[in-house]
Amino acid sequence: MSTSNTSQSWPDSHQYWRDKRVIVTGGAGFLGSFVVNKLHERGAAEVIVPRSDQYDLVKIDAVRQLLADTMRSDATGDHPVDVIIHLAARVGGIGANLAHQAEYFYENLMMGVQLLHEAYRVGVPKFVAIGTICAYPKYAPIPFREDDLWNGYPEETNAPYGLSKKMMLVQSQVYRSQYRYNSIFLLPVNLYGPGDNFDLETSHVIPALIRKCIEAQARGDKQIEAWGDGTPTREFLYVEDAAEGILLAAERYNDSQPVNLGSSNEISIRDLMETIAKLTGFEGEIWWNTDRPNGQPRRKLDVTRAWEYFGFESQMPFEEGLRRTIEWYRSTMLVDARRSNGVSAQ
Repeated sequence: MSTSNTSQSWPDSHQYWRDKRVIVTGGAGFLGSFVVNKLHERGAAEVIVPRSDQYDLVKIDAVRQLLADTMRSDATGDHPVDVIIHLAARVGGIGANLAHQAEYFYENLMMGVQLLHEAYRVGVPKFVAIGTICAYPKYAPIPFREDDLWNGYPEETNAPYGLSKKMMLVQSQVYRSQYRYNSIFLLPVNLYGPGDNFDLETSHVIPALIRKCIEAQARGDKQIEAWGDGTPTREFLYVEDAAEGILLAAERYNDSQPVNLGSSNEISIRDLMETIAKLTGFEGEIWWNTDRPNGQPRRKLDVTRAWEYFGFESQMPFEEGLRRTIEWYRSTMLVDARRSNGVSAQ
């Protein structure tokens, strides 16, 4: 492999990005907004965030148009952007995955495969592909190690999404082998933080439970519903930490071996529910609806590669991250309520 351990002298982040032009797909979204902000903080020369109403990346013509529109011409010829960070995805929680299996498979597959291919074709020097923890086998040994990615089928409720994203790993590896194309593939664990999706139809577990607790308090409800029996475990990564990990990999890592991004903090859904109830102040009963699916039994990552290959380690303590997420949601609710009542948010 071409990777090195942490004894390497890493390049300076500001120096690396100073003359770089970067496309961030999904840059207006939850994770993408943090990546874009960090790119600006690092002094990137130009950050391009394509919007879906202008560039539908499921369609090949739109992918080609995006790359054509972002070409820069000078006396030496036409030059593509320096880096593409592909964050755009059609994604949701267990319920959304069950309801939209076909769309999630097709749209994520087409976006990733076509964009990586066209980036190679026009000569974009580096492509950063973001995969998903859902790509791991349902019963992968704990902690999940990257070498176990192919040792079984993913958990059924999110397998179509997980497999569609994992095809970028295959593509990255074969394009590197045949074409010497420089793309990398990262596997972030479940993310959370300010700006997350709190729509109960499509959200993941942390924003869903926060919203249920806060709305139950506001209504005076004595009970809320949680899915499954509470025994599955999950690992969560604060969104700002994830953005930092992605940029460190973009700066420092040049290989197609997959790399986990996580926190190594495993917690059961039952303990998560109790923690969120405590932090929000909800004192009612939790009804565990066992007619609803549990999802994958356990999730915990081995994050050795991320530390050894590009020096990434999560920083945010879990309860502090939850507090910040809860505070953000409460403040956002207040602003939305004032706007809906015609009152200034100032």
